[in-house]
Amino acid sequence: MKDEHFAEDVMQEGFLKAFTKINDFKQEVAFGAWLKRIIVNNSIDFYKKNNQFKTEDFEKTLYKLEENDIDEQEKLDFNELKVKQVLDAIQSLKYNYSMVLTLFYIEGYDQEEISEILKISYANCRTTLSRAKENLRKKLSEL
Repeated sequence: MKDEHFAEDVMQEGFLKAFTKINDFKQEVAFGAWLKRIIVNNSIDFYKKNNQFKTEDFEKTLYKLEENDIDEQEKLDFNELKVKQVLDAIQSLKYNYSMVLTLFYIEGYDQEEISEILKISYANCRTTLSRAKENLRKKLSEL
């Protein structure tokens, strides 16, 4: 969430939803993973419900990727960047890029799980993630 107040609301709603559905927990996965899934899905639902956040149809946003050999000189040393700068750069990207990067790097989901969460194909998830990484690199190189 871009706003702390929205984040608090979404988190609280997620906990309430988990509490009311606690009987549905079948211990097939760890409780933390089950709760995390509810919170993430609640956050995505919040984005979709609010008109102030423009969502894009991931299936319509396909990109052809070409493998480019990046010279070692072109690679940037990002170790000196601060976490806040990286998070701000991620949030400044397009919605679909920001969402995929957040789910992948911050939440720790793999590409298959992300494609299920966002209801997109695995190939589209992979290309979107790759494109998002490239845009993030460009943003960070400007810092």
